Amino acid sequence: MIYRLRIILDVEQDVFRDLEIEASATLDDLHLSITQAFGFLGNEMASFYRTNEEWEQGEELPLIELDQSTSQANKSLDSFFDADNHKLLYVYDFLNLWTFFIELMEVGEPAPGLEYPNLIFGQGEVPEEAPEKSFEEVDDVLDFDNEEEDENEDFSDEYNDDYY
Repeated sequence: MIYRLRIILDVEQDVFRDLEIEASATLDDLHLSITQAFGFLGNEMASFYRTNEEWEQGEELPLIELDQSTSQANKSLDSFFDADNHKLLYVYDFLNLWTFFIELMEVGEPAPGLEYPNLIFGQGEVPEEAPEKSFEEVDDVLDFDNEEEDENEDFSDEYNDDYY
């Protein structure tokens, strides 16, 4: 089977590529296909993420092993796409956060004589710099209640008196 994917770069103007890739191709194959289709070198860290219909970032599907997460790089695409799951997020270059929306548009049969992956359509130019991302502050994590601050100040005062 062949997956026809639309890969949309998260920028203001329309920048996307339509790509055909074998369902048996790996997540790493998709990573390399995306970087080539958008003109990136492919030498930066990247990761895929599960997502829902609203494109909310879900479980990470790392391409390399980090801490206790297992690499998903060699798993086939058909283990991520099915009737209920036809979208993924892809983040390339963790310093610049190039973000892509990947949607399975169609499943088809391979065409005789074609090699896959196959870039079938492209629109728009990739900007020279990634757009700035804004992150919402999580008040519960960043705010301390006054009692904890008072306790910390008392501790630091005692510590300073004893040793200085």
